[in-house]
Amino acid sequence: EVTGTLPHFIQEPEDAYIVKSNPIKLRCRAAPALQIFFKCNGEWVHQNEHFSQEYKDLNTGLKVREVMINVSRQQVEDFHGPEDYWCLCVAWSHLGTSKSRKATVRIAYLRKNFEQDPQGKEVPINGMIVLHCRPPEGVPVAEVEWLKNEELLSSQADDNIDTRADHNLIINEARLSDSGNYTCLASNIVAKRRSATATVIVFVNGGWSLWTEWSACNVPCGRGVQKRSRTCTNPAPLNGGAFCEGMSVQKITCNALCPIDGGWDEWTVWTVCSSQCERQRSRECNSPAPRHRGKMCEGNSEATENCTDGLCTQNRKLLHDVKPQSMDGSNDVALYSGLGAGIIAVAILVVAVMLYRKNHSEYGVDVIDSSALAGGFQSFNFKTTRQGNPLLLNSSMQPDLTVGRTYSTPLCFQDGADKELFDPLPDIKVKVQSSFMVSLGVAERAEFHAKAPAETFPRDLSRDYSSTADRRKKGLLTLNGPFSASKELLRTTGVFGHPGGRLVVPNTGVGLLVPHGAVAENMSWEMYMVINQGETSVQTLEGCEILLGPEVTYGPPGLDLFCPVAMTIAHCAEVDAENWNIQLKRKTQDSKWEDVMAVEEESTSCYCLMDSTSCHLLLDQPGSYALVGEPLTQAAVKRLKLAVFGSMEAGSMSYSLRVYCVDDTPHAFQGVVAAEKSRGGQLLEEPKMLPFRANTFSLQVSIQDVPQFLWSIKPFTTCQEFSFPQVWCSNQQPLHCAFSLERYSPATAQLSCKISVRQVKGHEQILQVYTAVAETEKESVPFFMQTDCTITSQTGPKAFKIPLSIRQRICATFDTANAKGKDWQLLAQKLHLDRNLGYFAKQQSPSAVILSLWEARHQDTADLDSLASALEEIGKIHSKSSPKDQDEPESDFNHIQAGSLCGTGKLTNQKTEDSAAPEYTG
Repeated sequence: EVTGTLPHFIQEPEDAYIVKSNPIKLRCRAAPALQIFFKCNGEWVHQNEHFSQEYKDLNTGLKVREVMINVSRQQVEDFHGPEDYWCLCVAWSHLGTSKSRKATVRIAYLRKNFEQDPQGKEVPINGMIVLHCRPPEGVPVAEVEWLKNEELLSSQADDNIDTRADHNLIINEARLSDSGNYTCLASNIVAKRRSATATVIVFVNGGWSLWTEWSACNVPCGRGVQKRSRTCTNPAPLNGGAFCEGMSVQKITCNALCPIDGGWDEWTVWTVCSSQCERQRSRECNSPAPRHRGKMCEGNSEATENCTDGLCTQNRKLLHDVKPQSMDGSNDVALYSGLGAGIIAVAILVVAVMLYRKNHSEYGVDVIDSSALAGGFQSFNFKTTRQGNPLLLNSSMQPDLTVGRTYSTPLCFQDGADKELFDPLPDIKVKVQSSFMVSLGVAERAEFHAKAPAETFPRDLSRDYSSTADRRKKGLLTLNGPFSASKELLRTTGVFGHPGGRLVVPNTGVGLLVPHGAVAENMSWEMYMVINQGETSVQTLEGCEILLGPEVTYGPPGLDLFCPVAMTIAHCAEVDAENWNIQLKRKTQDSKWEDVMAVEEESTSCYCLMDSTSCHLLLDQPGSYALVGEPLTQAAVKRLKLAVFGSMEAGSMSYSLRVYCVDDTPHAFQGVVAAEKSRGGQLLEEPKMLPFRANTFSLQVSIQDVPQFLWSIKPFTTCQEFSFPQVWCSNQQPLHCAFSLERYSPATAQLSCKISVRQVKGHEQILQVYTAVAETEKESVPFFMQTDCTITSQTGPKAFKIPLSIRQRICATFDTANAKGKDWQLLAQKLHLDRNLGYFAKQQSPSAVILSLWEARHQDTADLDSLASALEEIGKIHSKSSPKDQDEPESDFNHIQAGSLCGTGKLTNQKTEDSAAPEYTG
């Protein structure tokens, strides 16, 4: 058996639940161990109630002792203490005792009634279904599952279904197949409980098909009717959906024109008798003319008859008209000669005109009078446009480079003679990224080139354009929140001497600790701390970096201290090295940000300790600092604080609900409070936290369960949305949306509803509103809950948790090199500050700096428990030293631990009858 070691627990008692009346067994195994006894609720368990055995571990050769006790339901019920029934093991060896962890024993139960049953709903197709379920109270807490038609629902098998940690069932877009009976099933190790069944009906409202073509008029002649129709089949109503409103058939009157048959006009007068001894006459079908499919006139339209009553020669010529043959021939020759001469004259004229036009066509536009040009066009000198340079950018319109999509410039490039206009102009490149890609840091950048001399910009435009373009080159996304950026500074000051002290900016989560001894004796500094407001903090951030907390400045610039100060800044990130790259940045003299360190990296210039909600910094150099984060994956989460405020609009029936989404830091929320205080808003529900993921999906805010018979809300305003870049890149600036409700009667004095805030494919929070709306019943907003919200500075010993005398003795002990390794590094390890040790090593008193960091980290807790526990553990390590050390005088470790801190009432060095070793109960 190995001697000189304390017992080591191989198995410690585990937390257990008593189901019904069955007792539970608690087990302990330790080696080496002479005895093991259980201690429950501070009292030793009787020896007869222990069941023990001993065996030899074949791997280590050590004797292992195992002890077991039973704990009954009656024992747990009979115990009435300030905490749950608990037991631990105490094991003895030759060298001393060891204690196991505390194991709690609780009686398991599950109440019968659900705190909230799901309610049945009728939902239109593609609408959102939200079923709420709050399981019965139980120990352990019941797990919730959902049944649909008695079959288990799984959100993994269907992306459209979301079962959340708060037990709600959400169906993002309702389908017909989602109709059914839903049951909430709660279970733990004791029992299963079923909620009331909620029937969900997904209905389809009917929609009209397109109209048919108009039918033909239903009568062939006279006044009739035309019809067209449509059907309620696009889609047809289902599951109780509304039938189409309106008419399925439309009718109009029509006039079918009756046919009119044609009738003959009177005959014309007979013509003169022709050489053929005939005369003609004609008539037309115009009395009336045939119309509208009427018949044409019957009969001939022309008539011919002999005009000499048959007195014609054999050649059908009249006897008195017969002339000599020679005379007839000469008349024909004269006629044809005249016609030929006329045709030749026309031909000569045409040819002459064509030749003339051909000879003059080579002159083109030169033959046009030049005065026509001067009158039709204005001369245009390109070089005169250089003064205002509208070709480059319209001087009256400032370029908006903050829009979130790629665009091209309104530039007009000219060829040829105009090319010289652009040649001497320097090259401008502007890179524009879409707001969506800015948020992810994977933007493909669209470039456009223009050449413009700086001096050709109008004075104001040149400055605005270049600064805006420069910011956009760095990927800044500018967002207009609901408030204009305030230029007011949150500032606090204090005068500090050798004793040190604290500076606090009230209600912002920002503080500064000046350690004892940082300021030389007989000297004092007036120090200040400022939170910079507005957008100055983010104008030069790069890529997809966002502010995780406020930009903080401390000074004065020439501050000269002997040791670093500890600054605390609240942040809104769910800290995870796999999903975040978090950097500490400092502002240079030319107002640019430079990297100081990444929080996960080692650095000797400063120290950064990230807690869940705050960052604690050890800084040597005054200046402006900001904590900046860049998401590495879509699983990166930043916390949002959600709050709902309300106010009655004076002299009206309207009540305004305002929902705020703001980075979850006290400083950012203070901006919301200030705005609401000025407008007389009332905080309607305790603010809640919503984890917002970097998954590029938007944030939806909707109002639900508004009493429809008491209040009205405008259609299409019940659900509002913030885009992903608006929320992700809000950079400590609040976002808000408003719902305006109007009561039907002045007698309505209460408003109850729910506000759902959810990220698509993310988390959801419900804000429950129940408030009086009468103006006289308004209560003031409980703006802050902190008890010290007005204290801005403390100096001297009252500013520190650790008394100065104890701090000095700890530093004297741990700063001294120790051969056994019990130096400041062990102190850092036990205080969980054992990373970036190179920073502490370069300090004149590493222990003092470690204690300053501990002070900053525990400024909101009122005791020294964690420090006492660390010193207790170090004392135990010291007591394990070799036997020759046992005869040495009491070491500084035990002296500090059992002596100094006992004076604070945190540790007691009491002897017990069961153990010769002192028992530390920090």
